[in-house]
Amino acid sequence: MTGWRHPSAGSEIDRARALTFRFDGQSFTGYRGDTLASALLASGQRCIGRSFKYHRPRGLWGMGAEEPNAIVDLRDGADVEPNARATLTPLKDGMELRSVNAWPNARRDIFGWMDLAHRFIPAGFYYKTMMRLPWKFYEPLIRRAAGLGRLDGTHAPPADCPRQVANCDVLVIGAGPAGLAAARAAARRGKRVWLVEDAHRAGGALRWRSGVIDEAPWQDFVHQTQDDIANAGGRVMMDTTLWAAFDHGTFAAWQRGPLDTLWRIRATETIVAAGAIERPLWFANNDRPGVMSAEAALFYLTCHGVLPGRRVLLATASDRSTAIASALGAAGAEVILVDARPDAPDVENVEHIKGARVTAAHGRSGVTAASLGKRRIACDAILCAGGMTPTVHLWCQAGGKLDWDATRDVLVPRPGTAPMVVIGGANGTLDLPSALAEGHRAGGGEGAPPFATGAATAGIALRPDPALPGRQWIDMQNDVTLKDVALAHREGFRSVEHLKRYTTLGMATDQGRSSNFAGLAAMADLTGKTIPETGTTTYRPPFKPTPLNLIGGPWRGDLYHAPKRLALEEAHASRGARFREYGGWLRPSVYGAGDEAALAQDEARTARQTVAIFDASPLGKLEVIGPRAAELLDFTSYIRMSTVRPGRARYGFNLSESGVVYDDGVVLRLEDTRFIVSASSSHVDGVRFALEDARQDRVGRGAVFIHDVTQAYTTLTVTGPRASTLLADAGIVLPVMPHMSVLETKWQHAPLRVARISFTGDVSYELSVPTRYGEGLRAALDSALGAHEGRWIGLEAVMILRAEKGYILIGKDTDGLTMPHDLGWGGPRDRREDEYLGKRSLFTEAANSERRRQLVGLTVPPGAPPLPTGAHLVPQDGQRRSLGFVTSSYLSPTLGRPIALALLEAGQSRIGETVKVFDNGAIYDATVAAACSFDPKGERLHG
Repeated sequence: MTGWRHPSAGSEIDRARALTFRFDGQSFTGYRGDTLASALLASGQRCIGRSFKYHRPRGLWGMGAEEPNAIVDLRDGADVEPNARATLTPLKDGMELRSVNAWPNARRDIFGWMDLAHRFIPAGFYYKTMMRLPWKFYEPLIRRAAGLGRLDGTHAPPADCPRQVANCDVLVIGAGPAGLAAARAAARRGKRVWLVEDAHRAGGALRWRSGVIDEAPWQDFVHQTQDDIANAGGRVMMDTTLWAAFDHGTFAAWQRGPLDTLWRIRATETIVAAGAIERPLWFANNDRPGVMSAEAALFYLTCHGVLPGRRVLLATASDRSTAIASALGAAGAEVILVDARPDAPDVENVEHIKGARVTAAHGRSGVTAASLGKRRIACDAILCAGGMTPTVHLWCQAGGKLDWDATRDVLVPRPGTAPMVVIGGANGTLDLPSALAEGHRAGGGEGAPPFATGAATAGIALRPDPALPGRQWIDMQNDVTLKDVALAHREGFRSVEHLKRYTTLGMATDQGRSSNFAGLAAMADLTGKTIPETGTTTYRPPFKPTPLNLIGGPWRGDLYHAPKRLALEEAHASRGARFREYGGWLRPSVYGAGDEAALAQDEARTARQTVAIFDASPLGKLEVIGPRAAELLDFTSYIRMSTVRPGRARYGFNLSESGVVYDDGVVLRLEDTRFIVSASSSHVDGVRFALEDARQDRVGRGAVFIHDVTQAYTTLTVTGPRASTLLADAGIVLPVMPHMSVLETKWQHAPLRVARISFTGDVSYELSVPTRYGEGLRAALDSALGAHEGRWIGLEAVMILRAEKGYILIGKDTDGLTMPHDLGWGGPRDRREDEYLGKRSLFTEAANSERRRQLVGLTVPPGAPPLPTGAHLVPQDGQRRSLGFVTSSYLSPTLGRPIALALLEAGQSRIGETVKVFDNGAIYDATVAAACSFDPKGERLHG
């Protein structure tokens, strides 16, 4: 047996609140305040899981996110969590735990025989052995063996994970001594500080190492700091993991509680005080249950009253271990301190062996002895103190680089390479006085920093020794040994990233926290390079495993990609509107009861004969303002916009870098330095992002400002031969406006923007007012509508009207290859000499192929039905080769016949030809025509 509970120690457990739980079918008892790890350790459970590849028995190693072994499948009432890290999960009454990657349990795993075959399955074996047979032979075997825990297919995780967005002046990540000092200093300067801590209590290493700050217990310092933060309007968040760093000072955080919450926090200043983790030591069988981090052992003793064994061997090369050995000895354990330094200082009341290193651990299911060369010492736990590694994951996620500090034997952040400041253990500063001073400076503190006694600890660097016999484990979860690193070196995989992928080093759920340093050091030694020359791997989000339902949030089921709603939705509904989703918006399709297709025909007919109104509010409205706005739009538009006069509008395209049409729309020039870019309702965000990218890369942030005001305005379009008279009757008196003009005026004290542009081919006025005036505008237009025999129309009628004119709908009448000249807009490509987005791609060989698909119209023989949308166009000779496809097809009430648009190979040169249309086994005839089938001269547009 190993692990036992001290009768009185344990500052964070409540011995009056006993909790029961089950592990692999056995019942155990813990206390409120325990983690799963501390409760299992106190219950004498040595083997908690099995390793991924060889199914070797594994026990508890660490105390936090660095834990590679103690992972369990957890059931807490109706809640199920696979692969829960025991070190981070609070114990609750009635929990049911199951070991992972083992059957029937961790103690008696029938797959343990795989360790006997380790010679035949070294690192990278699959690259060599899985080539002899087809992949479909190996895939089922690999899938059955892959993974650690198992999902419960009947369990649905909670769907109600809220999301919160916040900002602060100073974000401090980590509530250890350095982080607390920085937060206090910033708060006392009046800054709004958010202090975020992964643990359930503040204090960091003070919780188990204790300390006196400003001549008072460290708890007083914590409480004072929290009060200062609250008084300055800040916030302290415990049980919150900062799991990702993004651009522009934005971070993602997971706050645990009755309802897990996903926070998106944006900070003006960021201070990282994420601490450091202890490295293991490397010797034969260093993965056996009972081999454990020395720092973790002190943590479990101080906070939970748990000792890792009765007779403990502590292997070290640093003065940091002195306090650990003394504490364990005072708690009743028999301690043997093995220090690799021949001149190590003496430690009282502890058996002390100097100038020696552990070379092997003994025992099958757990440690029973340790070898120091030829000497063998009986023990039931081996505690390892191999030095400290700064936690720099968030720094590297933000693009920060690392420097090697040989004096402290650590990789530390290189100042200025990421927009944050790193302090304390994360910066390699491990002694309390220096950490407090560093935090005080980072927070902008004035005067003397918090005072504490202490001194920097001395130690020597320890490295894996390839001369030792036996297997030395580097990555304990993924079963990577020192010999695997040597094998990768022999086979040419010497780059850090190649080493990582060939051996899977650092690719486990702990992200290499306890393994990466050893792997880098081993490869550096094999290649004769230094660690900085060898390089480091890339850290990516998340910092630790994060629930997918948290990231997904509430957006599932009916809320998944929930459509936007019109401000006038109730008014449309009162008129009998039927709603459907178009471009991410819930919009009227038709008005009234009955057959939808027939209603759409009637609405389109009315729009051509008299007048109609439709709600065009979802049309994107992006304000582009600034002295270089015209220059920006010239670069992002296929058609030059700088030559548009104020008060006028111009139609154009936005291209991707590949020259493909991404969106189309009209640009309104209101003033010399102010434009409105309209975008398709589904492409507003994409067009805005393209403008933002170009703004930052070409004109600078201060020269142009971009605002998405789509939902700030209600836009109603009045279209048809009687549009002008309806406006006059509604009290909207306008001067004569030519087609493609724009006017800003007032209507009943409301700002009104009128754009004389058309999506129907008839005289049209787009009327835009701030949303709060939308209902008044609707009522005014509505009151005049009946006198002109007009009606409200839905999107189905609008689609018919635009197709009659040959107006395209991006994504429907274009595909992922369509370029502007395929749509008949080749002029700008031939004339423009300046640079614009996508220009170079328009001159490639593929872009100029004679077989490109071009936009055309299709007509059918008299009496034939409309062509099926999506049907393929095929050659007349009966070949089943697709020449293109039908993109839009309708029965035109205006023309009294079907119309269609299509993308056809070399379509412009085929106008007048007959083609076959193939759909679902049926073949139709069609004649290629111009895309515009109604009013080709545009006479109706001008009234």
